[in-house]
Amino acid sequence: MDTQKFGVEEKVPNNCVFGQEIDITALYLTIINNLQDGIYFVDTNRKILFWNKAAERITGYSAEEIVGKCCEDSLLNHIDEEGRPLCTMSCPLFASICDCTQHQDHVFVRHKEGYRIPIFVNIFPMQVDGKVIGAIEIFTKRSPLVYDGNLVERLSEIAMHDSLTQLANRRYLESFIQYKFDEYKRFGTIFAVLFADIDDFRYFNNNYGHEVGDNVLLNIAKSLKQNMRRGDLIGRWGGEEFVGVYSLVKEEDAPALAEKFRQLVLNTSVTMNGAQIGVSISVGITVVRQNDTMSSIINRADSLMYSAKESGKNRVNVG
Repeated sequence: MDTQKFGVEEKVPNNCVFGQEIDITALYLTIINNLQDGIYFVDTNRKILFWNKAAERITGYSAEEIVGKCCEDSLLNHIDEEGRPLCTMSCPLFASICDCTQHQDHVFVRHKEGYRIPIFVNIFPMQVDGKVIGAIEIFTKRSPLVYDGNLVERLSEIAMHDSLTQLANRRYLESFIQYKFDEYKRFGTIFAVLFADIDDFRYFNNNYGHEVGDNVLLNIAKSLKQNMRRGDLIGRWGGEEFVGVYSLVKEEDAPALAEKFRQLVLNTSVTMNGAQIGVSISVGITVVRQNDTMSSIINRADSLMYSAKESGKNRVNVG
């Protein structure tokens, strides 16, 4: 156990017990590894630096498989009782690091073998000299008898994904945007919101039927899913509208992302009576501003999209 990672002195004094000297660090580690509760520690980037034996028993993941990974890459895939994924939004670990307070919650973690485990988490920040260096989570397994075995998987799919395209739905997108705002306020990490609308979608439904219209949406969704960057989210806002949320290194990256989105849709088609029917989309994209709210950034992206349509459709408008 590297004590320096936890902000304590590298040299820990030995104590004398019954005439014998013992290593306090080894004593603490023995105690921690013989507890029934899972314990792990993350730094301010939510990189896992410690994973005890109970955490291994409860989740099936060894320390070698978990330590060094960020929470969202660890395959633990925490979700709450409403099916919302916590590793990419509403993360209690992230909240504890940001507000420097204790957080408790009932959540579900995915076992290595694929099934869900109900756990109670108790999270608190770790501070050294008044500075937060990470957070500790203690988690306890709860009785699975309280829940229908398929409840959480159904919640995860129904509550957060569009039933037709299986992209993120509006609720998921709104939660993710709120998470990006929290990240922006805490770390200054900028992001962009894209709003897109399929051009002349009513034409597909009126002239070819709703089945073809659904196939248009499905084919676009497949193209988008195959080209989605890690850390970004693209979903169906409603009807023929799509919203994308993109992490940015610099503001100048936003137009290229929007143009790639437009090109992906433009290169998507559906087959009708042996003929290929092309699709296009109008796109608006904007980068977060200091006084933005969720409503303001979405409305701005939406307005930019409508301006693109008024300018001739099948184009990108940046603002």
